[in-house]
Amino acid sequence: MAAKKAEQALVEQWRGILALHARTQCELDRALHHHGLCASDFEVLDVLAGGAAADGSCGYRVQEIADRVHLSQSALSRLIARLEKDGLVERGMCAEDRRGVRVALTGKGRALHREVLPVQRAVLTRMLESS
Repeated sequence: MAAKKAEQALVEQWRGILALHARTQCELDRALHHHGLCASDFEVLDVLAGGAAADGSCGYRVQEIADRVHLSQSALSRLIARLEKDGLVERGMCAEDRRGVRVALTGKGRALHREVLPVQRAVLTRMLESS
């Protein structure tokens, strides 16, 4: 009986995490929509604004971004194409691997990230502190 209760508590905790994630994602999408972004768009901008890639270069390989934002490579490629079309990121070939693609913020992307960062952090604070 105790094992069953422990299992049920684990499942309820997991479902609580999923519900908090869903609510937070919706709030982020709502707040960022006014800036022409969704939560996933911002996550990519935030990763790119966060500094140099693992190898110290400017910009990140698409796979490095995918590992950090938890999107499939195909979904991320579509998102990056949209951000590039909007002038927020630019893609270029990797010097060390001609098959690879690097993504970096443009000046416009960096400015938008700086503008929207407080909005995103305020939503995270509100949602995560109330949980």
